[in-house]
Amino acid sequence: MKNILVVNFSQTGQLSAITEQMIGPLRAAGHRVHLETLVPQAAFPFPWSLVDFVDVFPESVQLDAPPLEPLGIPADADFDLIILAYQVWFLSPGLPMTAFLRSPEGRCLIAGKPVVTVVACRNMWLSAQQTMQRLIAEAGGQLRDHIAFTDQGPALATFITTPRWVLTGKRDRFLGLPPAGVAPEAIRGASRFGRALGDALTQDGEKSGQAMLTGLRACSVNPRLAISERAGMRAFRVWSKLIRCFGQRGQWRRRPLLLVFAIYLIAMVLTVVPTSLLLQWLLSPLLKPRLARLRAELERPSGSQDHNLQKYEQ
Repeated sequence: MKNILVVNFSQTGQLSAITEQMIGPLRAAGHRVHLETLVPQAAFPFPWSLVDFVDVFPESVQLDAPPLEPLGIPADADFDLIILAYQVWFLSPGLPMTAFLRSPEGRCLIAGKPVVTVVACRNMWLSAQQTMQRLIAEAGGQLRDHIAFTDQGPALATFITTPRWVLTGKRDRFLGLPPAGVAPEAIRGASRFGRALGDALTQDGEKSGQAMLTGLRACSVNPRLAISERAGMRAFRVWSKLIRCFGQRGQWRRRPLLLVFAIYLIAMVLTVVPTSLLLQWLLSPLLKPRLARLRAELERPSGSQDHNLQKYEQ
C-alpha cells in the first residue's frame, strides 16, 4: 500500500473529473490517496471577463504566482508518488500550480519524489510542460510520466470554441463546431492510467526510475503545433515583460497595453498560426525528419504507443 499525493486546480471541473477517474482505481487497489485542491487567496473568475483573462498573462508567462491558501497537509508529509494535475494559461502552467511548485511547502513535498503530470487543455501544452519539468527538477522531484488530454475539436475550431467557453462558460456545439473541451469518453478513459499506476505501485515501479504509463497513449504530440508554440512563446516573453513595466496585476495603468496585446493575440490567432501550419504542411516532405525527431523528444517519457491499452481499458 502506497501513499499518493494528488495536487490539482480546475476552474471548469473538467480536470477534476479526469483526476477523479484516475484516483478511483488507485483507491480500489488499496493505495492511500490524498487529494489536495489548490485555493488561491484571491480567486480567479470563471467564466473570465476579457480584462481579467488578459490581465493574468504577464504573470503567467513570468511565473510570478500569487499566494495560495495554506495546504491541508504538512510540508514534511511523506508520499511515495506525487501527481500534479494542471491547466495551461498562455502556454504556461496555470498560476495556482506555479505557486505550489515555487512555494517552500510544495518544494518540500516534491523533493526526492517521483512525479506524474496531468494536463487538460485546448491542444498547445508543450511549452507549459517544459516549464513544469524545469520547476519539478528545481524542486528536486523526478518526472516519471506525463499524461495529456486535449480538446476534441480540430485545432482551428478550438480557436473559436475554447475562447467562447472561457469567456462565457458555454461549451456546447456552436456554428457547426464540436463542443469545447475534452470528449466525455476520453475523460472516462483516464481510469486506465489509475489502473496502470496501481499495478506499478504494487510492484514498486515508482522506484525503478522508468516511466510507468508506456503503451497507454498517454501523450500524443503534433510537432507542427510545437513549432508554432515556440514562436508564440518567444513573443509572449517580450510582451509580458513590457506589460509588467506598466504595473502589477489589477492596476489600471497597464490596461491600455493589455488591450493592445489582446488585439495582437487575436490577430496572431487569425493570421500567423494558420499561416505557419499551412507552410509546415507545404514543406512537410522537407521537414519530415525534423518533425519526427521533435515528436519523439516531446512525447517522452510516457509516449503515444498503445501496446498496453487492451490490458488496462475497460
